[in-house]
Amino acid sequence: MSFSLTEIKNIFSLKNNSRSSKALKNIIVLFFFQGFNFVFNLAIVPLTLGYLGKTEYGIWLTLSSIIGWLSFLDLGIGNGLRNKLAEALAKDDYSKARIFVSTAYAIFTIAAVALWIIFAAIYRFIKWEMILQSPVSLNEQIYFLVLFVFIFFSIQIVLKLIYSITAADQKPGINGVLTFFANLLTLGYIFILKYSTKGSLFLLGTGSGLIPALVYLLGSIFLFNRSFKNFAPGFKFIQFKYAKELFSLGIQFFVIQVTGLIVFATNNLIITQLYGPNEVTTYNIAYKLFFLVTMVFSIILNPFWTAYTEAYVKSDFAWIRKTTRYLFYLWIGFTFITGLLLVFSNYIYRIWVGGSIQIPFALSLIMGVFITISNWNNIFVYFINGTGKIKIQFYYAIVQGIINIPLSITMGKILNIGPAGVMVGTCITMLIGSLFNPIQYFKIISKTDNGIWGK
Repeated sequence: MSFSLTEIKNIFSLKNNSRSSKALKNIIVLFFFQGFNFVFNLAIVPLTLGYLGKTEYGIWLTLSSIIGWLSFLDLGIGNGLRNKLAEALAKDDYSKARIFVSTAYAIFTIAAVALWIIFAAIYRFIKWEMILQSPVSLNEQIYFLVLFVFIFFSIQIVLKLIYSITAADQKPGINGVLTFFANLLTLGYIFILKYSTKGSLFLLGTGSGLIPALVYLLGSIFLFNRSFKNFAPGFKFIQFKYAKELFSLGIQFFVIQVTGLIVFATNNLIITQLYGPNEVTTYNIAYKLFFLVTMVFSIILNPFWTAYTEAYVKSDFAWIRKTTRYLFYLWIGFTFITGLLLVFSNYIYRIWVGGSIQIPFALSLIMGVFITISNWNNIFVYFINGTGKIKIQFYYAIVQGIINIPLSITMGKILNIGPAGVMVGTCITMLIGSLFNPIQYFKIISKTDNGIWGK
């Protein structure tokens, strides 16, 4: 496999390749704003921890993870829209693009309203104090908090469609800008709470849900009146017959998303049940530190999903090979960085959150392994998702969804290393994708993706 600095420059040549030019511009924008976003997320941890205390902060992390599962209830239409809209734009078919956008918003709005009505009817019958392992003194506050946080996250489901639209138009850098303002305002809100009120889960949760929703709303209005004017949504462009195209691809993405939910988002809940909410705080501090590596790697990968879609539609396999080879060498570099982060992790924890919370080295080690496997999978997943040939992912995702929770619970119990054991189960589950993803990638680019490999 030949490799040179010249090839890297050619991949991102601003003069010779408009697709690469767009990718480079978006990477630069994302790096700038996501750098701030990471700093904001780091700052939010000690600020929220100081405002709520370790136990209530662990409860909030678990609750926000559960409510955050709502983002997976879009039946994959967000990613389906991303691919279908990208294909329409690659062909300059703005009429069809507008139909896809309008229909997606209509479906999401109907679904969000239905979800809220159902949840409002049943949430009082759910034993939230048992799920969150919260003290009796917080019971009434927890029930009000759950209701209001659910409302705001339901609204976000609809408004965050703008993320799929910006990505489809090869402008994911805009998503970094929107996230920047959402995090900045949330950080400012928590800062004001800390110095003006006594620790309140209700105030923290409602503000954390409302602020991003307002940012997405204002951002959407601005974009559809400017950059995205040619395919802005409208009632007269809603055509539910096109929902099938969004659903056919979207439902496969949905299953994959649900698996992601089971593999990643359930760890907080498993750790809460096995070890209590205090250990959720320990786990999340380690996760947030090592997530820095994945966040940076994802910033680089993000623009390529839609770029791969365009390249595949136009049969530009030479560009695909060069880009993937470049990303592979980047993965090696990021693996080295993960190792350095592990070596200095204890010093970083001490500076970041002080000495009151001890993070076991075993947890940091397994977290580093998890990040490395995740980055490896993403090199190939972004290309495969861009082509829409996700049937293999669909099937192995079902297997992952079935085995992850029992495997993580089993590892958590028998290894006797706390939350690190739960993460061992997650890492084992992810190895399935590490095998199938590169095989499918090579089959697609060599045009030997016969049978299920090409679906």
